Amino acid sequence: MSDRLLDIRDLVVEYPVKGFRHSPFRVLHGVSLDVRPGETVGLVGESGSGKTTLGRAVLGLSPATAGSITYDGREISGLSRRDRRTLAGEIQVVFQDPYTSLNPSLTIEQILTEPLVVRQVKPEEASARVRRLLDQVGLPSDARSRLPREFSGGQRQRIAIARALALEPRLIVCDEPVSALDLSTQARVLDLFREIQDRTGVAYLFVSHDLTVIRHMSHRVAVMRHGEIVEWGDCDQVTARPNHPYTRQLLLAAPVPDPDRQQQRRAERQELQKAGTE
Repeated sequence: MSDRLLDIRDLVVEYPVKGFRHSPFRVLHGVSLDVRPGETVGLVGESGSGKTTLGRAVLGLSPATAGSITYDGREISGLSRRDRRTLAGEIQVVFQDPYTSLNPSLTIEQILTEPLVVRQVKPEEASARVRRLLDQVGLPSDARSRLPREFSGGQRQRIAIARALALEPRLIVCDEPVSALDLSTQARVLDLFREIQDRTGVAYLFVSHDLTVIRHMSHRVAVMRHGEIVEWGDCDQVTARPNHPYTRQLLLAAPVPDPDRQQQRRAERQELQKAGTE
């Protein structure tokens, strides 16, 4: 077995531009990265940098124009819909918005049982697994009979995480999974992600615009800008000794509680931006 669970090489993704005869709009420009079993690779960049498109390409939601996406040694970028459904037991996703990612008309038990029914898990086993999943994400067993609207944003995201874990995947694509939550709830959900990884060995491709979140979660970090990876390496190296000016700008954009230091960081960031335009 390869030491790379997920291997992306020279990935290009283009979207057609409706009503124009020009070339399609290129979102990803030959992106390469890999994720090892049991590790978290953070993918960070501003809105529009292409990081969500990369996650969608891994999930088969954005078709690759060129390049390859290999999962556990198998090329997956051109899989049929049927084969992609089979792969869903291996690769799962947690979306950004906990308020729209759960079906409001289903109970939590129905939401968590759905993927198990598709895999033809027996009802009694499915019921026991739902109880275990709720326990894993720190929710009481009586949550099973309630609807999503009865839960807070943080609790809903815990339910979304439980759903992603239902089929015991080896890789979860986390697309800005805490950006819609307040800071204290963010911290608890991030700790939950780490606890689950320690317990299950699941790997994460963790997408975020927040370098502070990425630094807390990741073993390795890829910094994206304009559809390209501009810096890639161990988390400590990238966040403490960045080589690329854009990475330094992201670090300086992170807020700090000291107003004087915050003002100094703002001035440093403006200098970097000015240097980049000269």
